[in-house]
Amino acid sequence: MSETDPAKRATLLIVDDEPTNLQVLRQILQADYRLLFARDGHKALELARQEQPNLILLDVMMPGLTGHATCQALKADPNTRQIPVIFVTALSETDNEALGFELGAVDYLIKPVSPAIVKARVRNHLSLVRMEELLQSRMEIIERLGRAAEYKDNETGLHVIRMSHYAQTLARAAGWSADAAEELLTAAPMHDIGKIGIPDQILLKPGPLSAEEWAVMRTHPQIGADIIGEHPSSLLKLAREIALHHHEKWDGSGYPFGLQGEAIPASARIVAIADVFDALTTARPYKQAWHVDDALAQLQKDQGKHFDPTLVAQFMTVLPEILATRVRHQNADFAFLVKPLPCESTTYAHFCGSFVVATA
Repeated sequence: MSETDPAKRATLLIVDDEPTNLQVLRQILQADYRLLFARDGHKALELARQEQPNLILLDVMMPGLTGHATCQALKADPNTRQIPVIFVTALSETDNEALGFELGAVDYLIKPVSPAIVKARVRNHLSLVRMEELLQSRMEIIERLGRAAEYKDNETGLHVIRMSHYAQTLARAAGWSADAAEELLTAAPMHDIGKIGIPDQILLKPGPLSAEEWAVMRTHPQIGADIIGEHPSSLLKLAREIALHHHEKWDGSGYPFGLQGEAIPASARIVAIADVFDALTTARPYKQAWHVDDALAQLQKDQGKHFDPTLVAQFMTVLPEILATRVRHQNADFAFLVKPLPCESTTYAHFCGSFVVATA
């Protein structure tokens, strides 16, 4: 279906040194898309940088800068590397298909082109671009909402980034696929989004919570799940699962449901370890950062009680990667070598989700 408003049309850049070929593609595509034309690779690079087309149809055999060289230059430029490239080539040039794909092309069209095939391929690749943009936008929204919750709780936005990467690393160590661990990385920042619904006088209270205040605090996992809602998206389902269950404990003493052991979703068990480790090893206005060794000792002490013991052991095996992530995403709240407060301090009780003053 054609877009009647030119402002809503996707922009295609068509590159070919033969005017006849340009005219053929113009006739096929002009009713549906805004078209740009270039007769050599240098002009194509210039237009791609200036106009940021949604898709490029690129001839392979051109004098001077060939299609392959042009594609290579496009993919080397951060401003144009994301633009999908479809090579348009003669049958005699199909031996170069592998090279084209290695250079970053997404597809090939064979000359003489079929109008139906050209339209279908262009439409399909533009749909993929839109899906990727939608997913990227969704991931950005999830991360930023996660940061909003952290800022409300006197955390820093980098906390959700670090703990999400820790969770991804631990998931891979636990046998998750790369794709599943990537999805966990994206969903984990929403783990404490429910804190947005907790009154500041409770969330930011420096002293112990009363029984009534504690009951309100324990509602934030359900608030988080309600904010995320019920969706068919696997990403949002995972985010909801984590938000709802990341304060459950291995021995059944957690909340909101008192789940025990493997009844707690694996995603929430992983995030619990990642969240607490980063919280303990990060300085805050009201506490010093724990030394890594002491934080690890606390995780091991609480395996089988707060944490899944198998996951704690797997966390230890990937510790070098965890610490490398820590360095990559550090800021002023880091203090690697500051000795912690005693392990049974108020600080530890707070970060482990109890929000109750513990006695030493």
